[in-house]
Amino acid sequence: MPHSLLAPTPAGPGLAPRYREPAPRRPSANPYVRLFALPGTRAFTAGNLVARLPMGMFSVSAVIMIAGGYGSYALAGAVTATGLAATAVVAPWTARLVDRYGQARVAVPAALLAVLGQLALVLCVRAGAPAWTLFACYAATATAPNTGGMSRARWAHLYRDDPAARHTANAFEQAADELCFMLGPVLAAFLCAALFPEAGSLAGAALFLGGVLVFAAQRSTEPPPSPRASAGSPLRAPGMAPLLGVFLALGAVFGAMEVVTLAYVDGPAAGPVLALQAAGSCAAGLLYGRVRRTVGLVPCLVAMTALMALPLSAARGGALPLLAGALLVAGMATAPTLVTGMSRVQSLTPPSRLNEGMTLAVTALLGGIAAGSAAGGWTVEHVGAAYGYVLPVAAAGTALLLAAARRP
Repeated sequence: MPHSLLAPTPAGPGLAPRYREPAPRRPSANPYVRLFALPGTRAFTAGNLVARLPMGMFSVSAVIMIAGGYGSYALAGAVTATGLAATAVVAPWTARLVDRYGQARVAVPAALLAVLGQLALVLCVRAGAPAWTLFACYAATATAPNTGGMSRARWAHLYRDDPAARHTANAFEQAADELCFMLGPVLAAFLCAALFPEAGSLAGAALFLGGVLVFAAQRSTEPPPSPRASAGSPLRAPGMAPLLGVFLALGAVFGAMEVVTLAYVDGPAAGPVLALQAAGSCAAGLLYGRVRRTVGLVPCLVAMTALMALPLSAARGGALPLLAGALLVAGMATAPTLVTGMSRVQSLTPPSRLNEGMTLAVTALLGGIAAGSAAGGWTVEHVGAAYGYVLPVAAAGTALLLAAARRP
């Protein structure tokens, strides 16, 4: 601020203004404020969130669209399972190309191919094409880039010398995952019911492509490509294979929990009840990102195994509000566990293959979700929905044993 000071002038002594330098701003104590202080971080995050939201829309939209057009939920489930299997095969190769040639050069054409597959699926369903065309179209969507992995790779590049900021970034990304998978199915179901059966798939394709284009345009925060990476495959890193086994078991927790809860509630309340689990995980992820000291993977899995027993006890009681509260509390163990596991994947993966390493973890999760869904469906049909909640406890315990066995 200016203030006056007596100083000599050509006309004699007079008052001359003097400017005082403003006091420097103190850095914010909120780690999320500091995280987004770097230029470009808000822009690439906004684009990535828009691109990530359809990840929770596509499968729900496809099931509603195919079941409505062909009158078969079995066909709809088989088509989406085929897409999941194709993604498990193609996604690591797409991530390897991203590491080698750069995010923008690979993500945009890969997203275009995936969107074309979605549009072809819509046209085939609309025209009543043979069932085999649905499998081919949905398998073509497997080229969709792992937008969450690319975002985590940017944070790892920007804060490569700041472990605390990387921890906060990983917690934020996990909370964003939970938020998208909580809102995506609800949005897809609403669009398909309020407009027409293909509305969810069309809206998801538009959001996905638009978000990828915005994300890829932020070149200043993009990590440099590694065209001649000397590092081998992340699968060969010591400790990576057992860690992927942990992610496979964690995926089984989520897949079994979803199918068993849908069967147990069996009605319109199933969606909101499942959303409570994601809401608990989202809140816990944001809180976990604020702590300065991280927790090891084994303690996280101990807490997860214990909390997954709560829905089992609530289901035996038969009260739906009690089950909803149990799922909310059980979900709070999800984000810290995945954040810690994904941070471990980053530490084991060479920087030049970071997208590939994180995509392998996501692929293991998807494989576990598929296995957990199948096991949950069989258990519900042959034993009962209430006893199906044993599966998430068993899967979390398996992940705990695998993590404890791989520790030095």
